[in-house]
Amino acid sequence: MCNIKVKNISKRFDDKLVLDNISFEIKERDIFGLIGPNGAGKSTLISIITGLLKANNGEVEIGGYSIKDEPLKAKELLGLVPQEIALMEQLSAYDNLEYFGAFYGLKGKVLKERIQEALEVTGLTDRKKEKVTKFSGGMKRRLNLAVAIMHRPKLLIMDEPTVGVDPQSRNYIFEFVKKINKENNTTVIYTSHYMEEVENLCNSIFILDLGKEIASGTKSSIKSMTSIHGSIKLTLEDPSEEFILRVKELEGVKDSFIKEEIINIFIDEGRFNLEDLLMLSMREKKKIKNLNVEEASLEEVFLSLTGKKLRD
Repeated sequence: MCNIKVKNISKRFDDKLVLDNISFEIKERDIFGLIGPNGAGKSTLISIITGLLKANNGEVEIGGYSIKDEPLKAKELLGLVPQEIALMEQLSAYDNLEYFGAFYGLKGKVLKERIQEALEVTGLTDRKKEKVTKFSGGMKRRLNLAVAIMHRPKLLIMDEPTVGVDPQSRNYIFEFVKKINKENNTTVIYTSHYMEEVENLCNSIFILDLGKEIASGTKSSIKSMTSIHGSIKLTLEDPSEEFILRVKELEGVKDSFIKEEIINIFIDEGRFNLEDLLMLSMREKKKIKNLNVEEASLEEVFLSLTGKKLRD
């Protein structure tokens, strides 16, 4: 079993409290989304989970091993895909895997088999002899993944793995996460600034902001924590900030803002009346081009809980 337990973790840098008594448990084979805006404390928490940084209080257990008291046994179960590319760019993809594989204690026939396996699952077999310096950003990300999985970790931590990647590489990464979770029973901790990725991949979610827990649980349980039960996407011929202010005054409207010329309106379905919005549009002489009523997305719920967009 490779359950992960984070118990009462706190961390200070000088007088600044970066993590405030954070606790959660991740069950084996879960895909766990760790999300929060910039400065929330995600990177610090990941550094503590992986043993790269010591907490002031609390402890982390990976598969029953304390990262503080039994770090070698805990780290044997762990693979990390860091935010920053960690490769030797003057070497080929194959030579990188051979080099890092030796750090995992792999050698001989087993090392060659694991290299081939990692290249295949990340779609890099045909490029294995090329120097990394010639790779695109997306291919480098995929090679970073290959390095992290050669020892078949029970826990894989992926810290912003799709930043700056092309759509093809992003799809490779998505399919990779699903495959390794299902076929290898690998538990995954996934952080991202793209909420649609978290909604697509993750079963459980922990929302962190300013070092504090905002919410945790399944996607459905987190959505039930807010009074936002749906949203309206409204496109007008002539949208304006004044109109949005009027919308915010309507009964049952929790928030409203323009994004890419579409007015997003978060609503409490029990109190909101669509007719009020239509009447307002008529009074303000705003011609409606398109109107869709949708279930609230995870990103909208995040905004409701934190008052911030994920990329803030």
